[in-house]
Amino acid sequence: MLSIHYIRENKAEVIERLSVKNFDAKETIEQIISIDESRRKTQNEMDSLLQASNQLAKQIGDLFKSGNTAEANDLKNKSGALKEETAVLKERLENLENEQNYLLVKLPNMPHASVPVGKTPAENINVFQWGELPVLPETAKPHWELTTQYDIIDFELGNKLTGAGFPVYKGKGAKLQRALINYFLNSAVDAGYKEIQPPILVNEASGFGTGQLPDKEGQMYHVGIDNLYLIPTAEVPVTNILRDVILKEEELPVMMTAYTPCFRREAGSYGKDVRGLNRLHQFDKVEIVQVQHPDASYQTLEEMKEHVASLLKALELPFRILRLCGGDMSFASALTFDFEVFSAAQQKWLEVSSVSNFETFQSNRLKLRFRGKDGKPQAAHTLNGSALALPRIVAALLENNQTEKGIRIPSVLVPYTGFEYID
Repeated sequence: MLSIHYIRENKAEVIERLSVKNFDAKETIEQIISIDESRRKTQNEMDSLLQASNQLAKQIGDLFKSGNTAEANDLKNKSGALKEETAVLKERLENLENEQNYLLVKLPNMPHASVPVGKTPAENINVFQWGELPVLPETAKPHWELTTQYDIIDFELGNKLTGAGFPVYKGKGAKLQRALINYFLNSAVDAGYKEIQPPILVNEASGFGTGQLPDKEGQMYHVGIDNLYLIPTAEVPVTNILRDVILKEEELPVMMTAYTPCFRREAGSYGKDVRGLNRLHQFDKVEIVQVQHPDASYQTLEEMKEHVASLLKALELPFRILRLCGGDMSFASALTFDFEVFSAAQQKWLEVSSVSNFETFQSNRLKLRFRGKDGKPQAAHTLNGSALALPRIVAALLENNQTEKGIRIPSVLVPYTGFEYID
């Protein structure tokens, strides 16, 4: 959430930068500032009344002590009238604050200055590419045929048990999932992240804290009777661990990693782009999260990118890194880099990770602070990244490594799978 102080002092800049996300903020900003002026005026009036009430209370006490009961009672009546006025102002102030917050949470985060202008993924910028694109024989198969051939993932069985987008992993397919999860977790722990095993259901406060609510409410599975949400990513519970916390500066950075299943309702379209593992309602992912000092957060973003890149290199998957344009960024992000791997049988790039810096947007919602050297609390920066999401990694591994002998497992995974080929 953007701070009202920043909006008030930098109105033109906020409107201009939000336009990069194709968000016309002018009317909303004007409303917020107008409400804020009324809020501050009401606060000043209420503070003056409270001060007057306190002074009256002292005078009343002194008069009773001196025996001037009649005069004291007259002042008590006046004090009662002040309290009624204060109650009216308090209610008005609460209404203004609620109205202001309602508008503030509708504003997306401001994009970083390096974010390119654009409306669609086609306008994202390729900033890095690694690896040679594999060339497969004409007989090569897409992963949804390979999974049937080797009986490792059953999409029809998942459809029977739950519905489309909930596959069943079997045999070596299940072992490959477990191997990838363990490899990604171990790599994150080796990089200094503390492993967390969080709940996969969260409350509204957690969804609000990281920006999923109210922006993505329709994309999350809701357990109505308990008013809980199935998590779309481990980012939500892990980042919320520090909700309403004031850290010491020397505790930064806080580095956490978690494996969770993830649930997303938006995977409802049809066609070749969503076949097989390309888009699911439930999938596995390892997430990395950092809470960092504002002065160091963009260097941290580079380090997180390098971590994700090292995983893809170890898996021998050709990949590219895209700097997302304003129109393709998330509601909460200030700067996002997407990682895409090349799927040889499909002849297309598949997104497998987003690494983002949210600056103070999430921490303002979370009330996550750290106390600097001057002793004053200030908002920390939050960052996260997928390291990695499994479905499209598996799709690319199966397609790119198909041989006459079977599907070759990258050497880095063999100690985790216990086998070199799926055959």
